[in-house]
Amino acid sequence: MLENYFPVLVFVLIGLVFGIAPVITGMVVAPHRPDDEKLSPYECGFDAFEDARVKFDVRYYLIAILFILFDLEVAFLVPWATIFKEIVGTESVRWFGFIEMLVFLAILVVGYAYAWIKGALDWE
Repeated sequence: MLENYFPVLVFVLIGLVFGIAPVITGMVVAPHRPDDEKLSPYECGFDAFEDARVKFDVRYYLIAILFILFDLEVAFLVPWATIFKEIVGTESVRWFGFIEMLVFLAILVVGYAYAWIKGALDWE
């Protein structure tokens, strides 16, 4: 049973090596010669005249979250659409696959309508 997971372990280890090796190589090989110019803040050639920790409007984050949410919904729709012929061709799952996607889309539309009614998509 555990021998089935060996390729997954190898894949994870190779991924870790490819992720960590460049960082360690850069720390070991790269020259580290800090000076005043390298350590100074840079903003288009001027000294920083404002704090970088500016508060963003919450609506910006809300729009970003809604975009990610609806983008992921499309990621779930594409595989379903690619096997739609097989779903329709199989008698036992024909209605189940269709109703399942209708429920999925209904939940998506309800979420979109809720965001629209609450004014999350309005920008002043």
